[in-house]
Amino acid sequence: MKILTGIAGMSMAVVLIAAGCKTSELKRTNQALDYCITQLSKTIGTLHDSTRMPRSIANGKTDWRLVGYRDWTSGFWPGILWYAYEYTHDEQWKQQAARYSNTLFPLADTAAIDHDLGFQVFTSIGNGYRLTHDPTYRSILLRTADTLSKLFNPKVGTILSWPRAVPGVDWPLRHNTIMDNMINLELLFWASKNGGDKRLYDIAVKHAETTMHHHFRPDYTSYHIIVYDTATGQKVKGITHQGYSDSSMWARGQAWAIYGFTMVARETGDTRFLDFAQKVTDVYLEKLPADLVPYWDFNAPDIPNAPRDASAAAVVASGLLELSTLLTDAAKSNYYRTKAEAMLVSLSSNKYQSREVNNALLLHSTGHKPNGGEIDASIIYVDYYYLEALLREKRIKEGGMKK
Repeated sequence: MKILTGIAGMSMAVVLIAAGCKTSELKRTNQALDYCITQLSKTIGTLHDSTRMPRSIANGKTDWRLVGYRDWTSGFWPGILWYAYEYTHDEQWKQQAARYSNTLFPLADTAAIDHDLGFQVFTSIGNGYRLTHDPTYRSILLRTADTLSKLFNPKVGTILSWPRAVPGVDWPLRHNTIMDNMINLELLFWASKNGGDKRLYDIAVKHAETTMHHHFRPDYTSYHIIVYDTATGQKVKGITHQGYSDSSMWARGQAWAIYGFTMVARETGDTRFLDFAQKVTDVYLEKLPADLVPYWDFNAPDIPNAPRDASAAAVVASGLLELSTLLTDAAKSNYYRTKAEAMLVSLSSNKYQSREVNNALLLHSTGHKPNGGEIDASIIYVDYYYLEALLREKRIKEGGMKK
């Protein structure tokens, strides 16, 4: 082997080391993606009814709990199948993705019962259209966006999240908006740019602005719900329905904020949203435990024995990878990307991957701790954002995304 000498030799050595590291990192990402395909193959072999979607596997159980197309999580399974097709280019995954996506078509023309249409339709049919450009999918997306927009209250400036009675929300005299609703804005942005009413863009921007002004404490931690007066549009109070307390930082709520404001920054090019995405990100990152997977609530009184929430880690990892591509500050961009990659390393370890425990991708997520639901479980939306994050990481490493 020839030994490299001098400044030129040193430079070449650095290049070779960097190339080797990049190859090694890409190999790790591909190995994690291959693991996902193996697990998905196990699940698909157990499913026979395309009208029933996997939602969660309880701690200690091995079988998926299945739900119908009206469940807020119904879009994640077909979305996962589309991602499997994107990675493998295998027509079998495309066929399965289309089969399950078709089940969700009625949502486009049925009155919205809550804000979750984006979760249900954009994760599934949205990915289907991105990969196939099927005009039927385009039509479904545009009609669904119109349906979702009917929940917008112009006096408040946000989309109503839960039209039905919710404890502590004083329904029907109060307009409630939850942090999760930020994710559904992507459907409106897409529709406004793909033949839909331009008003949909304005609704999405207004919702994001109102949320930015009212949904956060001075330290940039978020409430789960803000209650507004329906008639006047005035803010009434902040509630953290699925977190530990109204003053605590619920991990997944903060994750939705990071992902949501990053997406709004990308869609609008508005630096207000880009700056705000960094503020809500930084307070989350500074409070994480060593393995970068948060406890279900950052203020849970039983930490370090509190349940973890891998779902928040997966959502944030995916959001941070995108955020890193939007920044002109190279140091900050690298910081976010490095953190996201470390989160994926942690999630891909034997502590969090399901492997032989069950057929899901990940373990240790918490759905609704105060309600006793899906605690330390495998949950379908966790797998969706984990797979999405791995695909984003792969594209970045291969030069398919900026930076």
